[in-house]
Amino acid sequence: MPILGAHMSIAGGYYKAVEIAERCGCDCVQLFTKNNNQWRGKALADDDCQRFQTALRELKIAHPIAHDSYLINLAAPDDVLWNKSIDAFVDELERAERLGIPYVVTHPGSYTTTDEATGLARIIAGLDIVHARLPNAKSQCLLETTAGQGTNLGWRFEHLATILQGVQQPERLGVCVDTCHIFAAGYPIAECHDYEATFAELDRHVGLDRIKAFHLNDSVKGLGCRVDRHAHIGRGMIGIEAFRHLLNDERFAKIPMYLETPKGEEEGEELDVINLRTLRGLVA
Repeated sequence: MPILGAHMSIAGGYYKAVEIAERCGCDCVQLFTKNNNQWRGKALADDDCQRFQTALRELKIAHPIAHDSYLINLAAPDDVLWNKSIDAFVDELERAERLGIPYVVTHPGSYTTTDEATGLARIIAGLDIVHARLPNAKSQCLLETTAGQGTNLGWRFEHLATILQGVQQPERLGVCVDTCHIFAAGYPIAECHDYEATFAELDRHVGLDRIKAFHLNDSVKGLGCRVDRHAHIGRGMIGIEAFRHLLNDERFAKIPMYLETPKGEEEGEELDVINLRTLRGLVA
């Protein structure tokens, strides 16, 4: 069976995210290690880390993963924001390390007032500094595929390839594939032949062995819209068949997949529970 989970809130403690994940029937969990709209979080106490690890072990939730703050922009042309982003990303990796989380997912960055090539060069330089400041860190960065909204980079597989080929320690980077984002960026995945072609292109530019996580989201908007709006599984413009292809693809059987669909309830049932049931119902 595929390894399925969701992004969960850490309100009340990191272990709470694990408890909610278990209650919803998750195999794995994604979380923020602090408020995602703040540059720095309060220091982690030993008790925070221990209770989190205990909850993972006792509730049998595997593959914890973190997502970094949305404020971070390693492509920023402004030196003040760029250096602040580097400091913040170092903090994100250090927090993940303390919690025993192996990967931190990040959107590569937005070039804002410059251009793609300049933005990609800034990301490469920023990641090299982050890696130099954390020479012994076990927690690694996963570059997320993006929808390409505004000046966001990472919506073309070539962008990810440029970063991976440009950094001094490419072995310290992986990739997180978001289904909504690649669809919004213009990569079709609904028809079987389109799905195969899209992943063949990703393999050609990046390598499927680089994929360490998936985000499973349908899309509110259509193919190539470059708008990042997540929808519930099978209720958006991607449709259900793309998820059937992915969940039955033996190449990805051991790669954890996390929902980032809107939270809430429907007829008294958590929407995460409904989405997970829908996904598991697609497995042959």
